[in-house]
Amino acid sequence: MKEEIIISGFGGQGVLSMGKILAYSGLMENKEVTWMPAYGPEQRGGTANVTVIISDEKISSPILSSYDAAIILNQPSLEKFESKVKPGGILIYDGYGIIHPPTRKDIQIYRIDAMDAANEMNNSKAFNMIVLGGLLKVQPIVNIDSVMKGLKKTLPERHHHLLPMNEAAILKGMEIIHLQ
Repeated sequence: MKEEIIISGFGGQGVLSMGKILAYSGLMENKEVTWMPAYGPEQRGGTANVTVIISDEKISSPILSSYDAAIILNQPSLEKFESKVKPGGILIYDGYGIIHPPTRKDIQIYRIDAMDAANEMNNSKAFNMIVLGGLLKVQPIVNIDSVMKGLKKTLPERHHHLLPMNEAAILKGMEIIHLQ
């Protein structure tokens, strides 16, 4: 098993932390992992992305030109990465940030209205965990227990009281993602 994933959106949407939690989750399952963030000086509000590779075997390079899965959270990211999803791959997008939805016919396209769900939960910070839950529903590359352990490792101890809310957000994402 080897999954090559790009997560891209505006800085401040939790893109990098979503990738970090996914990478830690892979480590918890004794898998080979790379986590490579990319963002410019416009980190808050500009486009940020992170490449995560999770594999059962050694990873030769963290630099990719195509992906098995793309999580897209804004229009500029869709324009940049839709064409880089491998045929037969998966593209997940949040309906809130996309004006012109993806159009490819050779990939599976899923919509997740994570921003709306986060607003319903009265917690905008749950947004990225809702999206992560959607990914894990359609591509269960790591299990939720590993994600929770990874989250516990990445969150400062003063925020550990938020773990149940994060788990609820992951489950919400699994519930609301749908094939387009």
